[in-house]
Amino acid sequence: MTRIKRGYIARRRRTKICLFASSFRGAHSRLTRTMTQQRIRALVSAHRDRGRRKRDFRRLWITRINAVIRENEGFYSYNRFIHNLYKKQLLLNRKILAQIALLNRSYLYTISNEVIK
Repeated sequence: MTRIKRGYIARRRRTKICLFASSFRGAHSRLTRTMTQQRIRALVSAHRDRGRRKRDFRRLWITRINAVIRENEGFYSYNRFIHNLYKKQLLLNRKILAQIALLNRSYLYTISNEVIK
């Protein structure tokens, strides 16, 4: 019986995994089984942290807005500011408000004073 050579599909799959794991350290970039395990782990972490990044940025924006609002008037807080924004139907999201707080505080003070009235 003649010798049958294996196809290229498995080798192509391993090469693709090897390219993905080429920046990993030690055996994680050299051994096929550990490469696949680390690839799965990396993709799970990336998927989990995409949601976490959104959460973290929202927390950062809220903190920035709150700091600037309290700096202007001590008794006035973030939650009252957002509540008044919704009452006045001013639809500004937190990202934009945080950028305004960083770049142009006086404009945010103007917005908060308009919202209080």
